[in-house]
Amino acid sequence: MARVMVLMGSISDEETVRPCAEVLEKLGVDFVLSVSSAHRSPERTETLVRDAEKGGCKVFICAAGMAAHLAGAVAARTTRPVIGIPITASSLGGMDALLSTLMMPPGFPVATMALDKAGARNAAWLAAQILALEDRDLAGSLAKERAAMVRGVEEAALKLADKA
Repeated sequence: MARVMVLMGSISDEETVRPCAEVLEKLGVDFVLSVSSAHRSPERTETLVRDAEKGGCKVFICAAGMAAHLAGAVAARTTRPVIGIPITASSLGGMDALLSTLMMPPGFPVATMALDKAGARNAAWLAAQILALEDRDLAGSLAKERAAMVRGVEEAALKLADKA
């Protein structure tokens, strides 16, 4: 089984969650991507979490919009890290999803990312950082990716300076 399980509340969330999968793939982190709803399929959610834990899953990433209780429903069923990605899916501009992912009761934390694709990317980075605590190769990959980001900024600054 994968070390990371990425759940989304609806198949319509796939495009928003795709950057999470792309980062995990780039870093070589094995993951599984699935759909489950805290409200429409609570039994499926519970079964997925239980089976993922038995299979060695270390981190759960959950993306949902509107009431966004998927991350909370998963956090209620595991003591492993849960990372929430709130998705803009209502006329409230994502604030409903953000608050319901963020405002968990004590003892059931959800690490809440930014809305939408930026949050999806950071959820993958955070999951990788958690896993890298016990995986030197992954820690090395993270360091290399960070260094590449630094070089990218420096190169952009040089290009801009050359235009001046």
